[in-house]
Amino acid sequence: MNKATKQISKLFAAMALAGVASYSVAADTIKIALAGPVTGAVAQYGEMQFIGAKMAIEQINKAGGVNGAQLEGVVYDDACDPKQAVAVANKIVNDGIHYVVGHLCSSSTQPASDIYEDEGILMITAASTSPDITSRGYQLVFRTIGLDSLQGPTAGNFIADHIKPKSVAVIHDKQQYGEGIATAVKQTLEGKGVKVPLFEGINAGDKDFSTIVAKIKQSGVDFVYYGGYHPELGLLLRQSAEKGLKVRFMGPEGVGNKELSAIAGPASEGLLVTLPKSFDQDPKNQALVDAFKAKNEDPSGPFVFPAYAAVQVIAEGIKKAGEDDTAKVAAALRANSFPTPTGNLAFDEKGDLKDFSFVVYEWHKDGTKTEAK
Repeated sequence: MNKATKQISKLFAAMALAGVASYSVAADTIKIALAGPVTGAVAQYGEMQFIGAKMAIEQINKAGGVNGAQLEGVVYDDACDPKQAVAVANKIVNDGIHYVVGHLCSSSTQPASDIYEDEGILMITAASTSPDITSRGYQLVFRTIGLDSLQGPTAGNFIADHIKPKSVAVIHDKQQYGEGIATAVKQTLEGKGVKVPLFEGINAGDKDFSTIVAKIKQSGVDFVYYGGYHPELGLLLRQSAEKGLKVRFMGPEGVGNKELSAIAGPASEGLLVTLPKSFDQDPKNQALVDAFKAKNEDPSGPFVFPAYAAVQVIAEGIKKAGEDDTAKVAAALRANSFPTPTGNLAFDEKGDLKDFSFVVYEWHKDGTKTEAK
């Protein structure tokens, strides 16, 4: 019996002692915590996650809800800060919520997921890509996005096979997500015979990157990969251009935000980015895209559709389990596949998707992107 099942058993016992005759699985409301950055440097990504999850909740409720219950999303702000994420996770426990869509940043998701697993709460992240999150044998942790162990090789192979640089500098922000994916890129490049003479971290939140720009120049590389988020890369691109560093850059989905172009300006033109497929461009999703646009919401962000899918599989998992028991819902998620706007999703034993692919895009200074060839 796992912790989630033990807790349900204790709940039944407590209700019996209190004179409650039965526990209704078709409660009036099933709450889902939507955890991620409302504030902070990457709040734009949190907004992508929130609008996707809220749209799914709205549409599921309009279609009749889940086993007679309506879904309710409750937003929690972790500011993409690990300590705040732990506080948020404990608040979700105290609020009696059994399901979480979030968190967003891997460094926040991992410590929060420890608490969820211990407390019998089922969590699906639509944005955290660090393999460490699902490598610990947890039963209640899932994700609807790919892993850095997939995204890193996608980037590294594209650089080696299509760009064919003489040598590459790999820079990262020293955080779990940024350094993790940068390491995967470095290993892939070196495995393909590409030299990586510079592998170095900057500090998230820094504004002056003159030192690292000088090091990149000094290293003589003709390509730069950056692992981290858009605020730092935007400044790095702009300052590199200002200092005459003429090399092409590439980054992961954490930089794929229109704010990047607002920061970097013309220096963002030609940046390469690995992102999930543009699900908003799939004709099958046109009605959903129209629904977002009717609310003046942008459906093109990389985490919008994965967050929608996360809510959808929670709802379908509850239906297949026949009750609101997170251990049984988790088992249902692993035993079934789920048609969603991001494809037919099936989970492995770790809680990762059995099939997911990242696509390389070329970024443009106006904040748009086209698939790289």
